Amino acid sequence: MTVLEDSPVTNAAAARRAMIDSQLRVSGVNDPAVLAAMDAVPREDFVPAAAKANAYIDRALPLGEGQALPAPLVHGRMLVEAAIAAGEQVLVVSPSGYLAALASRLGAEVASLAPADAATGKKGGLVALILVDGAIEQLPAGLAARLAEGGRIVTGLVEHGVTRLAVGRKVAGEVALLPLADMGIPVLAEFAAPRRWSF
Repeated sequence: MTVLEDSPVTNAAAARRAMIDSQLRVSGVNDPAVLAAMDAVPREDFVPAAAKANAYIDRALPLGEGQALPAPLVHGRMLVEAAIAAGEQVLVVSPSGYLAALASRLGAEVASLAPADAATGKKGGLVALILVDGAIEQLPAGLAARLAEGGRIVTGLVEHGVTRLAVGRKVAGEVALLPLADMGIPVLAEFAAPRRWSF
């Protein structure tokens, strides 16, 4: 009798299923399209080689140079809140390509920016949705300008040292963010608020 060992591909597929069943579903991420996207996109392809075995654990993974890939639950919750429509123009600000790949799988027309480029207000066309793959202290005016009137943003938000999932909409040219839930979301240093002098 021949015993076949599990291949890395089989192990990764099993890990994705476990992520869906033990991290996402039990935490309220039950949108079939979001779950299907997260089952189809191999998260291990977006982390350094040394972290591939841990790609599906329920915590952020370091990517190097101070950047991190948020835990799967963060991405699941972001995508549920985003409610992406097929063909929608979406800008993803991320240090990795994972969230952009998920948005594309959901039918979005995706453009991507690294956090440093987004923070400096790099120009581009208007989009219906911005996904920021990390927690920010402030939304740069240049990035807010990319959002079409009535457009949405889903991001992490840092308030008094606590990170929260937040959503916003552009109304009359202004974007206001509404915190939804405390979540451990890696902070994007590029979006830090200017430090003010105090006693």
